[in-house]
Amino acid sequence: MKKVVLAFLLMTNILFSQNSDKTCEILTKINTLIQNEHIRPKPVDDSLSVYVFDNLMNELDPSRNIFFKSEYDEMSKRYRLNLDDLILKGDCGFLSDISAKYTNGLLRTKAVLEKIQAGPIDYSKKDTIRFYKKAFTFYLKKEDLEKVWLKKLRYQILDDIAETSDNLDSLKLNFKSIELQSRVIILSNEICRINTLLERKDTQQENLYNFFCTYFDPHTAYFSDDSKSSFVASLSKEHFSLGVSLKLNEKNEIIIEGLDPNGPAFQTGQIKKGDQIVSISNQKETLQVSCASLESVSTMILSESNKKITLTLKRNSGKNFEVYIEKQIMKDEDNSVYSFIIGKDSKIGYIKIPSFYADLDENNRKGCADDVAREVIKLERDNIKGLVIDLINNGGGSMEEAIRLSGMFVDYGPLSIVIDNKQGQSIINDPYKGLIYKGPLVILVNSNTASASEFFASILQDYNRALLLGSNTLGKATMQTIVPLDENTTTDFLKISINKFYRVTGKSHQNIGVTPDVVLPEFYENVYQKESNFPTAIKNDSIVSLLKYKPYVKRTLIDKIAKNSSARLTDNYYFKQIKEINSKIDGMINVPKSEVPMTLSAIFEQKINRNKLWKEINTFSDENNPLDVYNSTVNQFLLGVYPAEKTINQYQIDNLKTNPYLNEAVNIINEFNASR
Repeated sequence: MKKVVLAFLLMTNILFSQNSDKTCEILTKINTLIQNEHIRPKPVDDSLSVYVFDNLMNELDPSRNIFFKSEYDEMSKRYRLNLDDLILKGDCGFLSDISAKYTNGLLRTKAVLEKIQAGPIDYSKKDTIRFYKKAFTFYLKKEDLEKVWLKKLRYQILDDIAETSDNLDSLKLNFKSIELQSRVIILSNEICRINTLLERKDTQQENLYNFFCTYFDPHTAYFSDDSKSSFVASLSKEHFSLGVSLKLNEKNEIIIEGLDPNGPAFQTGQIKKGDQIVSISNQKETLQVSCASLESVSTMILSESNKKITLTLKRNSGKNFEVYIEKQIMKDEDNSVYSFIIGKDSKIGYIKIPSFYADLDENNRKGCADDVAREVIKLERDNIKGLVIDLINNGGGSMEEAIRLSGMFVDYGPLSIVIDNKQGQSIINDPYKGLIYKGPLVILVNSNTASASEFFASILQDYNRALLLGSNTLGKATMQTIVPLDENTTTDFLKISINKFYRVTGKSHQNIGVTPDVVLPEFYENVYQKESNFPTAIKNDSIVSLLKYKPYVKRTLIDKIAKNSSARLTDNYYFKQIKEINSKIDGMINVPKSEVPMTLSAIFEQKINRNKLWKEINTFSDENNPLDVYNSTVNQFLLGVYPAEKTINQYQIDNLKTNPYLNEAVNIINEFNASR
């Protein structure tokens, strides 16, 4: 028996050693690329070690209920200041040690959950719970493990019970039966989640690679072949898809929300709206949805490599059934430019650019710039008097597309100054002489307007070509490229920040964002994460610019119209209400929480307040002055040819009719036209 155990330990050590060698090999390649190509390389030192260790611990145990404090203290003493030295020496055995302790923590947690599952929970004992916005210290002691999990489960069950009814008296009356059902589901899901974490063998390597990368800046990242293909697909307006949209219901079940009639899921004839997804299989592994994270569910469904999917579904609490689906290339509505006309008299064009998508695989599919040009031509045929370009929630995408699009709206001249990691400067010039559209222009932006969309907006602002309206943008002014870790690999890649771009004025919006000419509030503006919130974000600076460029109109005209707009909106009911609701959101999310009593009444009250705010946000609209929104003549014709597009088209129109940002953009263009 001793020989068998010895052989097993020897084999385990060999496997750990092999994994350690491979891990350090990849980290070495990542570091070599970063040191040679990154815009701001930093030394691998104690600062990196602390950053990587702390992030790894937060990723593994965000709620501080897996590792004991003694285990954390031991790992911290051994590794927190030493990971840099170990990585440089090629000794990545620390990851196996941390992973082994994590596995041990998961196993004992599972045992505690199974013990709790076997008996009742006492709700009569007085207790409180507090939630923290930021990571807190490791505190768990061995003797408190069961007590900590009982508190967590007790809150989850009471919260789940509170969600089942808006009548507290009814909940108290039927507490026993509701509690039993809720306890079974929640404990089963927790145990299932632990099992899923135990089965995932290689995720810690990817976490380590990515924390190493994000130490240099938030946008440098390690890509496996799978994550690379998913990222590239996200920048395309066409990709392999099942043709389904999903949602979480009130029980945290994943439900089929909609089916595209042109998609492969609909064409099976077996799937209906409202079906619950029980599990997903890609022929290699099966993911039990009930206890998997939304991230892993999304990865399984969206991954370009998972072209053949088997869904296990349940309908109306009936028996499970399986449906085999092969993905098809479909248009992504979230990555497609579209346009409308506002008003019968003034006729203002509107173009939504959801992202700067591109044909990165060079399959001759048109990118964002060409699609915008096509929509402009359609709108011009109806003699529009102005144009609104909507970049709200546009997270960026292809810089090449942003450069091409900028050139279409700027007559000629420099667009940006680019600095590389050797501090060499190059100028991006307008690739097209002339303008595709010469009329007045307003660009809508918000906190989620980022990267390529900030690049485009800032150029048109500097040229006085457009007035920017909305909220301060995210603040990303760096460019990334994807490269293999070495010339022989097809499985490991690095998305690396190689350039920083500056405006033609020499200023940069890196870390601070682009400030609109007319600043307006938006929902969640104190919640959205900005570039400046990332601890490793590259700092803002500026350079001396000697570039000459010709503004479209005088700055004084833009400033005058912006001032009039701000005055017009001072007492605007909609925007005043947004500020008030944001204050409530801030109080719920960002203000340090007091302790909540662990009683059904207290948690029910918490739910009522939360739902009241959520309802206030979702039902709030600017219906006092609905806009007249309709399709261009060309798009009306196309809808007759492609009637399947009518549903999404009407949904887009309905959303725009009560859009107060668009309403003010129309007012601005009308004022501009009247002033000429």
